[in-house]
Amino acid sequence: MGRNTNKYKNTFKNKAQKKSKATSAKSGKSNKESKVNLKLIPGERTRKVAGLTLFVFSLLLFLSFISHLFAWKGDFSAMEISASEFFLDTDIKPQNLIGKLGAFLSHLFITKWFGVSSFLFILMFVTTGLRWFADIKLFPEAKIYRHSIFLIVWLSVTLGFIFRSGEMLILGGTFGYQSNEWLSSMFGEIGTGFILFFIFLVYLILSFSFVMNILKKKEPKTQAETQDAAHQEKTETNETEKTEEEFDTPAEVGTKNAAHSSIVEDEQSTKEEEVTKEDHEQNRNDIELTNETPQDDKEPNEESEGIEMTVEQPKEEKTAETEDSSKEHYKVDTPYDPTLELRDYQFPHVDLLEVHGSDMISVEKEELETNKNKILNTLNNYNIEISKIKATIGPTITLYEIVPAPGVRISKIKNLEDDIALSLSALGIRIIAPIPGRGTIGIEVPNSNPETVSMRTVVQSSKFQNSKFALPIAIGKTISNESYVFDLSKMPHLLMAGATGQGKSVGLNAIIASLLYKKHPSQLKFVMVDPKKVELSLFSKIERHYLAKLPDSEEAIITDTQKVVKTLNSLTVEMDQRYELLKNAHTRNIKEYNTKFVDRKLNPEQGHRYMPYIVLVVDEFADLIMTAGKEVENPITRLAQLARAVGIHLIIATQRPSVNIITGVIKANFPARIAFRVTSKVDSRTILDAAGADQLIGRGDMLLSTGNDLIRLQCAFVDTPEVDSICDFIGAQRAYSSAFILPEVTEDSGGISDAGDEDRDDLFEEAARVIVQHQHGSTSLLQRKLKLGYNRAGRIIDQLEAAGIVGAFEGSKAREVKISDEATLEQYLNGKNE
Repeated sequence: MGRNTNKYKNTFKNKAQKKSKATSAKSGKSNKESKVNLKLIPGERTRKVAGLTLFVFSLLLFLSFISHLFAWKGDFSAMEISASEFFLDTDIKPQNLIGKLGAFLSHLFITKWFGVSSFLFILMFVTTGLRWFADIKLFPEAKIYRHSIFLIVWLSVTLGFIFRSGEMLILGGTFGYQSNEWLSSMFGEIGTGFILFFIFLVYLILSFSFVMNILKKKEPKTQAETQDAAHQEKTETNETEKTEEEFDTPAEVGTKNAAHSSIVEDEQSTKEEEVTKEDHEQNRNDIELTNETPQDDKEPNEESEGIEMTVEQPKEEKTAETEDSSKEHYKVDTPYDPTLELRDYQFPHVDLLEVHGSDMISVEKEELETNKNKILNTLNNYNIEISKIKATIGPTITLYEIVPAPGVRISKIKNLEDDIALSLSALGIRIIAPIPGRGTIGIEVPNSNPETVSMRTVVQSSKFQNSKFALPIAIGKTISNESYVFDLSKMPHLLMAGATGQGKSVGLNAIIASLLYKKHPSQLKFVMVDPKKVELSLFSKIERHYLAKLPDSEEAIITDTQKVVKTLNSLTVEMDQRYELLKNAHTRNIKEYNTKFVDRKLNPEQGHRYMPYIVLVVDEFADLIMTAGKEVENPITRLAQLARAVGIHLIIATQRPSVNIITGVIKANFPARIAFRVTSKVDSRTILDAAGADQLIGRGDMLLSTGNDLIRLQCAFVDTPEVDSICDFIGAQRAYSSAFILPEVTEDSGGISDAGDEDRDDLFEEAARVIVQHQHGSTSLLQRKLKLGYNRAGRIIDQLEAAGIVGAFEGSKAREVKISDEATLEQYLNGKNE
C-alpha cells in the first residue's frame, strides 16, 4: 500500500512539473513568482478585481431584471429603435431602475432571449464572482453551470408552451416562443408537452440519484451503504477539483499531493476500521443465531430453515406492530374525513358552462351624456338644482347618483319618478332616495343594450373561488359589475317570487349550480319538491350523490302532494333528531357539532354522526298551498323557525306572491327574499315589504332583500343544457349506494300513519258519525265539532280513510264520504266491533 502511494505521488508530481514549466515558458515568469490559477486570469489582483466586478454586475443585473418585470410595457417602445440611437438620445427616459443600461440588458436577456429563466445567469455570475474574489465556493461550479444552462433552455421553451399569447408571453421570451412554434408544428401541442415532460424526466434521472431510488422503490440505505455513497461522492468531488486545478504551480501541487496522500491513508484506515466493525457485527449476529437455534429440537436442515425464519421474523413482527400502531394512531388522532368514501370525486369544471354575451359593458358615452342631460333638464323644470351627478355602469342598469343642492327636499325628487321615466322613454326607472351610507340620491336607468351575465364568469370570479362560506351562492352581478356572493347559512332561508318568465327558474338553477361547484356530496344534500314535474327533473341524475328522499320513495324529485307532506314531516323529524344530537354533544349549531365529530371528540357508537347540510328546494310553493294548505304550511313554518342551527335551509319559489300564499308567518321567518319582476306594487310589497319589484325590466333583473336594504342584481344566466352537462358530469362519477335516506314518519314524531283497530282514536266512532251526518269529510269540520287540535283531527281523518269511510285526499276539496246514512254506518261499526 505504501509503495503504491509513493508511486502515485511521484507520477502526479512529474506531471505537475511538466505543466508548470510549459506555463512558465509561455508567460516569461519564474515558477516561484507564479502562485495563482493561470487557467483564468494572470494576476491575483486582476482576478479579485474581475471577481468583484462580476459580482457587482450580477447585482445590477438582478435589479434591472426585477424592474423589467414591472416596467417592460413602458420601455418596450423605446427598445424598438437601434441600440446606438437608444443610448445616444438623451430624451429617452426608461422606467427601469438601472436606467438605459438596465432596460437594454433586461430587454435583451428576458424579452429577446430566454424570458424569466435568464435569472439563472445571475446565479452563474455570482458563483464565479465570489470564487474569483474571495475563493468562496457556494456550490460546485461545474454542477451550477450544467444545471443552469439546461434549465435556462428548458424553462424558456416550457413557459413559451404554457403562455402562448398575451402579456404573459414575456415569461418564456422570444426563444421560448419561437422554439415552441417550431415544436408545435412538428409534433403538435400534445406531442410538444409530452416531449418537454420526457426531457425533464430524463434530466432528473441523469442528475439526481434520489429519482432512481424512487423509480426502483429501494429500501432505505443501511449505514454502510450511506458511508460508501458519501465516500464515492467525496472521491468524485476530489477528482473534479483535481481536474479543475491541473494548472497549479509546483509548490501548490506538492502541498496538495501531501494532503491527498494523507487523505488516502486516512480513508484506507477508515475502511479497515469499518470492515473490522462489520466483521464484529456479523460475528455477533452469528452468535445470537447460534443461541436461538438450540431452542428448537429439529434436525440440521430444519435448523437452517429455522435460522432463516428467525432472521426474517423480527422484520415481519416489526411491520405488523407498526401497522397496528398506525391504525391505533388513526383512530385516536387522525381527523375524520367525511369525503373519504368518495375521495376521488371531482368537482364540475367551468368548461361545462358557456359564455353568453361578451361580458363587457357596452354603454356608449353619448348614451350616458344624453341620459344625464335629460335627468338634469327634468329636475330643472321643477326648480330642483343639482350640485353633482355621477354614473355607475352595470351589465343592465346604470346608476346615476345625484347630490341635490342644499334646501332641496328628497321627497320632491322621489315624486318625480314617473316624469323622469317619461323623459328618458325607458322602462324600469327606480329612484333610491337616499342611497344608504352614501348621502346621495340614486336613479337607476336601464341600458339600451343590456349584457347577459354568464354563470361561468360569476363562478370563475375570485369572490366565489376564494369564498370560505358554509353554503356559498353566486347569484349574479351588482350594478357596479361586481360578482355578488352570499352565504345561504347566514340568510338562513330564501324566498323567491316573480311573475312567469322573469327568471325565477333560472335563478333556482344558478343557486343549485353554485352549491354543486363548491360542496362535496358528503357535505350537502338536497330535498327537491317540483309540483310542475319538469323544472327540477334534470337533477335526478345526481340522486345518489346529492339528493335525499324518504325510505319508501322511488324518485328523489318529489312531485306528489301527499309525498310532499310526508317529506316535510320527515324533515321535522330529522331536525328534532339533530337537535337531540347537538344537546348531547353540548354544541349550539351544526358547525360546532361537525368540528367536534371531525376531531373525533364524539363517539359514533353513541349515535353521533357527521351531519351534512340539507337544502329544501320548492319550485312552486303556491300549488302546494292550494292543494295541501295547512298540512304544508305548518311544517314549513316549523322548519323555518328552528332548522337553521342544525343545517337545514329552505329555498321556496313561487310565481304568485299574494298574501294568501306568502302569509305573514312565512314572511316572518324568511328575512332574505329575492323578487323578480312582478305586475303590481301590491305583489312587490308582499314579497319585499317595499315597492320596486314592479319597476324591474325582467330577464333576470331582480332585487335582493337581506332584511336591511335592497340590492339590485342581474341574475346569472345558466341554460338548461349547461345544467344537464353538470349533472351528467357528476352522475358519471362513483356515487353512494343510494340517496340520503330521511327518517321514517311515525305517529309519535308528529307525522301521519295508518292505524289498525287497536290504534284507533277514542273519538273515532264519534268523528265518523259527524262526517256521515254532514256528508263532508274534512279536518276542519272535526276540529269545530269535536273541539280538537289540527294534528289529532288529521290523524282521525286518515283513520277514517283507512277504514273506508271517507275517500282519498283531493287537495282543497273535501273528501268523499263513502257511507250515505247513519244506519249503514252503525252496521259497519257494529260489524267491526264484533
